[in-house]
Amino acid sequence: MGFRFASALVRSALAATKQVKLSDSVPRELVDDIFSCAMKKQTGVSLRYMLDFGANPIKRQMVLSAQFLHNELPVRLAHRVAELENLPYGLSAKPQVLRVRDWYVESFKDLRDFPTIKDDNDEQKFTELLKHIYHRHRHVVPVMAMGVAELKKELQKGVGLLELPEIHQFLDGFYLSRIGIRILIGQHIALHEPEKENYIGMIGTKCSPSQIVGDAVMDARSICMREYASAPEVNIYGDPNFTFPYVPSHLHHMAFELVKNSLRAVNDKFDDLDVEPPPIRLVIAEGEEDITIKVSDEGGGIPRSGLPRIWTYLYSTALSPLDEMEDSGDAEGPAVLAGYGYGLPLSRLYARYFGGDLQIISMEGYGTDAYLHLNRLGTVQEPLP
Repeated sequence: MGFRFASALVRSALAATKQVKLSDSVPRELVDDIFSCAMKKQTGVSLRYMLDFGANPIKRQMVLSAQFLHNELPVRLAHRVAELENLPYGLSAKPQVLRVRDWYVESFKDLRDFPTIKDDNDEQKFTELLKHIYHRHRHVVPVMAMGVAELKKELQKGVGLLELPEIHQFLDGFYLSRIGIRILIGQHIALHEPEKENYIGMIGTKCSPSQIVGDAVMDARSICMREYASAPEVNIYGDPNFTFPYVPSHLHHMAFELVKNSLRAVNDKFDDLDVEPPPIRLVIAEGEEDITIKVSDEGGGIPRSGLPRIWTYLYSTALSPLDEMEDSGDAEGPAVLAGYGYGLPLSRLYARYFGGDLQIISMEGYGTDAYLHLNRLGTVQEPLP
């Protein structure tokens, strides 16, 4: 009965949607070029490859990097445009999704119009174009989220996003691809910046999990203090001298999200009780294959039936500010969307991008353990949707 009702709602949503095709707004030749590139295979790289390639960023290396991006980025962008054109349940026709699609089309055209890169002068001009593209796409996550939120609003009476696996599969692939595109562009741009000690581009060669997690804990506790006027203690266990190559901003985003969730759960459980809330335990373990960070709280846990929902986009027990959100806000990663219901699914994608993972195990009535696995070797090729 519920399924039939949900199906009816979806059919009515589709009936009310007018499809806006790409060919209605851009030249036929460009559409053909996009779909031709979307048929090509994407080329993945690994963290280790980026480290080795960027270790000696001489002019010849930068020209080779630019040539690779000049060929690779249009293929990746075309894959996403083709997907954005063919989303189910009328999502492709949402104004916010059309705006995102148009950003991808503009960037595709800019890259295809750029002449063949032959020397250092061409590479410098291409890097300026990359900066422009990087800036153009800075609001993709929240704008896309608003389009999905609109779809959810239309369907929420009879069906949740959990019952729309195609949407989740698309969003996982779309955001994973975006992480990859921004890493490739960001790394190339960063190699032009003045050298920083223990950095190759945006990759920290001696990234300290203990220090980065400590900074994320301070940031999360600061927000918790503002919201609740108190914040549980967080105890960190692990070798403070241990380092490994990773992207510090990614690790900060993921650690921040996990600690923020635990702080909130503990505060909500103990807010009205006249007892000191138990501290959150954060353990950093060094394995030969993985670095694992475990965040353990006693915030009451999550019912087993509710666990699948924590990985669904726009699922949050907090009030969502998406309705009032303006385009002027920046949204570079999961930390920015904390409370929008994007934090956990995006954090898992950030972990998976470099061969890691994120798992949540919960004991209802007691608390939750989050296991963040980071691939230590950096040899895993990026997963390409």
